Amino acid sequence: MATILIVDDDPKLLKMLQRTLAYEGFRVFSAANGNEALTEVQAHRPDVVVLDWLMPGLDGIGVLEHLRAAGDQTLVLMLTARDAVENRVEGLETGADDYLVKPFAPAELLARIHALLRRPAVTAKDESVTYAGLHLDPVTRETRRGDRAFDLTSKEYDLLRFLLRHPRQVLSREQILQAVWGYDFGGEDNVLEVYIGYLRKKTELGGEPRLIQTVRGVGYVLREE
Repeated sequence: MATILIVDDDPKLLKMLQRTLAYEGFRVFSAANGNEALTEVQAHRPDVVVLDWLMPGLDGIGVLEHLRAAGDQTLVLMLTARDAVENRVEGLETGADDYLVKPFAPAELLARIHALLRRPAVTAKDESVTYAGLHLDPVTRETRRGDRAFDLTSKEYDLLRFLLRHPRQVLSREQILQAVWGYDFGGEDNVLEVYIGYLRKKTELGGEPRLIQTVRGVGYVLREE
């Protein structure tokens, strides 16, 4: 039975989410603010934290920053009324694993949580991957191109790792979103394009040739031109 921590300062929404998740069979705990959330994470070690962004005092981003700075990689699903792409990117860059815009259907929340719980964890047995001088080590999380090392955010790392595991293979947007984010963003959302841009900037910083190629109307492929 997975443990879920819900963090939201809206008592009605908190109660509704508690009922929904408990009925689904999850072990559920709750917190009404950011400081309570950090205490509950330490006390119960949840599998997933459903975390509201906008809260008085320590907000969701602040909670997430505290967790990631402490090396805590608990899965976090961010809830917020902010639906602009730059807001989604901010949440994901801070270390959120997924992002759900209010208002949402309980069924979608459950689907997102199940998708997060299905994600395979990185283990010491995972082998490093290399293609055309681009190298990633899943154990040390070291990334480099040739002799030049560079740092990646959590989501950039996940995206590059997926591309490196499928070199020269044309991958659709849907395949990438499902594998990296755990679901299909759909619609006109361009979060994937934003992250491809981030990776290109970091992998080409030393003037190296582009490796992440756009396949118009389909998606992307990691290959040498």
